[in-house]
Amino acid sequence: MGLCLPCLGGAADDVVETPDPEMKRRQLAAAAEKRQQEASSRGIKNPQSVEQKKKKQEETEKWSSTEGPVGGRGGLRWQVG
Repeated sequence: MGLCLPCLGGAADDVVETPDPEMKRRQLAAAAEKRQQEASSRGIKNPQSVEQKKKKQEETEKWSSTEGPVGGRGGLRWQVG
């Protein structure tokens, strides 16, 4: 009683085949990327706005680092008096 053999009718349909290693690796990579994106945007209502602010800040920092005093005469002057 209770024999579970694939040669008995219908049991072969219940066998689950595992995906090949390459497909499994792709699925795991996609799931990891999705989790990372969800974690990075957790608590943020408008992720596009945050990205725009980040880019603007980077551009501002880049601009301020490339801009220097022209002829060595830029910047604030201190008066001693």
